[in-house]
Amino acid sequence: MERLGIVGLPNAGKSSLFNALTGGSAVVAPHPFSTTETNVGVAHVPDHRLTALAEMSKSRKVVAATVEFVDIAGLVAGAASGEGLGNRFLAGIREVDALCLVLRSFVDPNVPGGTDPVEDLAVLELELVLADADTVEHQLDRRRRVAKSGDRQAAAEAAALEAGLAVLHAGTPIWRSPLSPGQRAELRPFFLLTNKSVLAVVNLGEDQLERADDIVAKVSIEGAQVLGVCVQLEAEAAQLPDAERSELLEGLGLGEGALPRVAQAAYAILGRRTFLTTGDKESRAWTFRAGAKAPECAGVIHSDLQRGFIRAEVIRWDELLALGSWQAAKEAGKLRVEGKDYEVVDGDVLEIRFNV
Repeated sequence: MERLGIVGLPNAGKSSLFNALTGGSAVVAPHPFSTTETNVGVAHVPDHRLTALAEMSKSRKVVAATVEFVDIAGLVAGAASGEGLGNRFLAGIREVDALCLVLRSFVDPNVPGGTDPVEDLAVLELELVLADADTVEHQLDRRRRVAKSGDRQAAAEAAALEAGLAVLHAGTPIWRSPLSPGQRAELRPFFLLTNKSVLAVVNLGEDQLERADDIVAKVSIEGAQVLGVCVQLEAEAAQLPDAERSELLEGLGLGEGALPRVAQAAYAILGRRTFLTTGDKESRAWTFRAGAKAPECAGVIHSDLQRGFIRAEVIRWDELLALGSWQAAKEAGKLRVEGKDYEVVDGDVLEIRFNV
């Protein structure tokens, strides 16, 4: 399972967000470095399509897709040169596949730290840029030496590293840079921190919710989602039974709350997509990588289905819902028969035919 790391300055609220998303119990305290080790937890990805299909099929069991979150030790200015828990922090980031930056906006005199999310973002990006520049400088000399022997791959990597270093020396993270997708792909083997997919959560105070859009608009990361969340409120709501949680959030005008949006955004930036299966026994959301073909998706269910794949019967979830049942879709001739070359689309409902 791919993992998304939750990153922020001390007291930004990242451990509270981790707990709210995963139901975890990471230590939360109003002082720096209450998180000194990484915590790992799994969050369910809410999906109205799955809920609707389960109701249609009267499924006895419903299984949602999941995404794994990692709460990483807090960063301080100077982390790239070892300040605070710098080395531990940077190692934690290298091990995840994408990042969620938690930026503090809430004001609480009892909790030390700044309250400007734009400033938080600047500190985080600078430290990650400095760490990446150090990595690239070390790798570039090696790649250049290998390239001199005529190794074309090493030459391509050296060119990408040179382009990346120019960007980093200008103080720009790779995720903000004009580097092409091809150049970024060449940089992937070097596990650069700012070459990961990213989203940001601006941690709002309850008294800031009415101004949330204005506060969030000040934070800009090109190509990335920036979400405003009152983490403390969401964390408290997450501890309540479903009915009470819904009542609290509705009463505050927050609808289903922000946590589903965070989970869905995390799932998307990890390149994950969902296909569905449904029946009276179970309705389930299955996770697959974007661009996967039908046999690979069959293997997500069970390796035997991939090994013995014959064909897939496919229908869009909303079309199936409108028809009312799998049998009705079959009788109406709405089930498409797809072979090994079919590229599964997010929201497809599948039934796999196989023989082993």
